[in-house]
Amino acid sequence: MTIIHNLGFPRIGPKRELKYALESFWRGETDTETLTQQARSRFLQNLASQANLDYQPVGDFSLYDHVLDHTLMFNNVPSRFKADANTPLQSYFRMARGRAPHDSPEMQTTAGEMTKWFDTNYHYIVPEFDRDTTFSLNDKPLIKQIHQAREQAFNAKPVLIGPVTYLWLGKVKDDTDPLSLLNALLVQYQQLLENIARCGVEWVQIDEPVLATDLPATWQNAFNVAYQTLSQSRVKLLLTTYFGKLGNNVNLATQLPVAGLHVDAVRGRSDVEAVLRQLPATKVLSLGVIDGRNIWKTDLSATLDFLEPVAAQLNHRLWLAPSCSLLHVPVDLDHETAMDPELKSWLAFATQKLDELGVLSQALKHGRASVADALNKNQCALESRRASDRVHNRCVQQREASINRKDLQRQSEFSQRKAIQQAALKLPLYPTTTIGSFPQTSTIRDLRRQLRQSHIDEHDYRQAIKACIAECIEQQEQLGLDVLAHGEAERNDMVEYFGQLLGGFAFTESGWVQSYGSRCVKPPVIFGDVHRPKAMTVDWTCYAQSLTQKPLKGMLTGPVTMLNWSFVRDDQPHSTTCRQIALAIRDEVLALEQAGIKLIQIDEAALREGLPLRQDEWQKYLRWSVDAFRLAANGVSDTTQIHTHMCYADFNDIIHSIARLDADVISIETSRSEMALLDAFTHFDYPNDIGPGVYDIHSPNIPDTHSIVNLLQKAAEKLPQDQLWVNPDCGLKTRRWEEVIPALKNMVAAARQLRHRATA
Repeated sequence: MTIIHNLGFPRIGPKRELKYALESFWRGETDTETLTQQARSRFLQNLASQANLDYQPVGDFSLYDHVLDHTLMFNNVPSRFKADANTPLQSYFRMARGRAPHDSPEMQTTAGEMTKWFDTNYHYIVPEFDRDTTFSLNDKPLIKQIHQAREQAFNAKPVLIGPVTYLWLGKVKDDTDPLSLLNALLVQYQQLLENIARCGVEWVQIDEPVLATDLPATWQNAFNVAYQTLSQSRVKLLLTTYFGKLGNNVNLATQLPVAGLHVDAVRGRSDVEAVLRQLPATKVLSLGVIDGRNIWKTDLSATLDFLEPVAAQLNHRLWLAPSCSLLHVPVDLDHETAMDPELKSWLAFATQKLDELGVLSQALKHGRASVADALNKNQCALESRRASDRVHNRCVQQREASINRKDLQRQSEFSQRKAIQQAALKLPLYPTTTIGSFPQTSTIRDLRRQLRQSHIDEHDYRQAIKACIAECIEQQEQLGLDVLAHGEAERNDMVEYFGQLLGGFAFTESGWVQSYGSRCVKPPVIFGDVHRPKAMTVDWTCYAQSLTQKPLKGMLTGPVTMLNWSFVRDDQPHSTTCRQIALAIRDEVLALEQAGIKLIQIDEAALREGLPLRQDEWQKYLRWSVDAFRLAANGVSDTTQIHTHMCYADFNDIIHSIARLDADVISIETSRSEMALLDAFTHFDYPNDIGPGVYDIHSPNIPDTHSIVNLLQKAAEKLPQDQLWVNPDCGLKTRRWEEVIPALKNMVAAARQLRHRATA
C-alpha cells in the first residue's frame, strides 16, 4: 500500500485570511486571544484540506516564519529582544519586525536579518549565534498543535527543521563555529522528540534541505553525529530533502540511521536510481513526484511510468508526496472563476496537487483502469497545452534567435559614463533617492477595486491615479530628495503589473503566495512566448517628470526577476524565456529614453535567488541571467543612467557577476546587516556606484538621523564617498505615509550632515 503525505501546506488561506488577522493584530484592533483563535481556525482548515492524505503535516503552520518558530522553540533569542517582553508573542514579533504591538518607542530595535529560503522567494528570519548562545526547549506551541490535530482525528506528522540545517541557516555574530553548538542543540532535539512521542505520534518529518547543497566535510560529518544521537528516539524519523538533487550526498543521506528518506524526484529525479540502489531494505522511501514549486499539471501517465517499477520494488515502503512544501504555490484553483478555461485546465494549485497524489496512489494500488477517467482528463489537458497556438509566437522566437553580443554592450566604460552623467544631472555628494514604490494606500487599492468592478471607467481611474502621483511628487519635493520616483500608484505588484501588459503572461484572481510574514505576492503565469504589445510605463513616468525639475527615475522590473517571481512555463529552457522578457523590457527602456527620461531603474531583486544550489551549475545560470539584464539595459546612450536594485542576498560569492551587470548604480539591502553586505563590494573593489540601504522598510520602526549617519559612516569606511548613494533598502509600498515621511526626512538630513562634513 502506497502512503501519500504532504510536506507542508500554504498558511495564508485561500483569501489571505491569516494576512488580515496579523495586520489587524499589529494595528491594535484585535487582541492576542482573537489572533490565537483565528490562527487555530486557519490551522484546522488547512488540515481539513489535506484529509485525503494518510498523514497530515503539523508544525508547517506559522504566524510569521517557520524558521523563526524554531528559534523561539529553542529559546535562541538575542538579548536585544528579551527585555520587557510581556509575552512570547511580543518577543516573536519583535524579532520579526523590530517592534511588537503596544511597544513603546524605546522598545524599538533592529529586527532579525531576513534572507531568502534557499532558491525561493520566501524570506526567513535568520537565526543568530555567538559565543554566548545557549538553547532551552519551549515546545508548547508545537505540542498544542499536535493535540489539536489529533483531537480532530488527523494523523499528525510533525514537521521540524533538522538541527544541521538550522545551524547552517544561521549567522554567526563573532568567531564562533556554528557546529560547536550542535551537541547543545541536539540535547533539546532529543527532548523535543521524546515529548512528541508522548503525544502518540508515529512519524516525524525532519527537514534537512541543506543536503541538496555542496557540503564541506565538517558539515557532512555533523549529519552523522546528529542522527546517531537522534536515532534513539521513540518516533520514526523521515529525513526530508528538497529543492534539488542530493548529488554527492546520496550515500550520506541513505545511510543515516533514520526510518525513512524523502527525496525531490522533480528537481532531483536523476538521484532516484542511486537512492534505490543504496537505501537499506528496512527504510521507507518517499518520492516527491508532484512539483511543489510550480503550478502546471503533472503528467500523471508519465509519472506512473516512472513509479510503477519503483512500487514493484519497494511495495509498502514507497511513499508519495509533493517535491517540497506547497507553501510556494497558491491554495486552490477553484477560486479562479474568471480565468480562461483552457489556461485553467493546464494548472494545479496546492489543493489540486494533493488530488493528483490521490490519483497516483489509487492507480498504484488498484491499477490505472481504476482512475481511467482522471488520467484521460489529465492527458487531454496536457495535449491542449502542447498544441495551443497561444503558446508559440514565431516572430518572438526569430527575434530571440537573432540576439548578438553587440546587443549586450554599453557604448563606453563606466568611468566615462559617470562623468557624462554627472555633468548632465549635477547631483550632490551622497545623492538621496528611494527604491521606487511609495505607500499603496487604501485610496489607491480602492481605486483599483472600483475599476475592476466597473464602478469607475478607465478615464476616471487614470485621473485619480495621476492625482496620487502628483501628491507623491510633491511630498518628495518637500522632503528634499535629489532623485525622485513616481511612486508606482498604478501598480499592484512589481511583477504582476508587467505580466498584465505583456503577451505570453496570464494572471490570477486569488493566486497568492506568502513572501514573508503577512506580505503576499500573486505571481503571473508565463504560459507562452513573451512580447511587448505596447508601452507599459512611459505615460505615467513622463507625467510624473512633467511635475518636477528634479531628475526622476523610470521604474522597471528586470527580466531575471520577472522570470524568478513568476510561475514559468516548463516546456522550454528558462534562459530562452528570460531572453524573451529581456527584449520586451529593452523596448520599454528605449521608449523611456526617447521620451526624455534620464535615469532608468531595472530592478533585479531576484537575481541571486535563482542561483542553483549546486556550484557546478552556477556559471551557466549567471552567464545567461546577467546577459539578459545587459540585453534589457544596454541599448541606451552614455547619458542615460541605469540603476538596479537587489534584495536580501549575500553577494560575496557572485560579486564578479554583479560587476558584470555594469549598472551605473546598484542599490542593495544593508540596514539589518549593519553594512556587513558591503564587504563583498569592498574586497572586490567594485567600480560602479552603490546605494546601501540605510532604512529597513520591512519594519515599522522609524530610523533616526543619528542611526542613519552611523550606517553611512560605516559605508564610507568601506567605499569612497563619491561612490555612495543614500536610499531605503527596498520599496516603500508596504509602509504607511506616517512612517515613511519622518523616516525619509531623517534620511535626507543624514545625507546633508555628511555632505557638510565632507566640505567643511
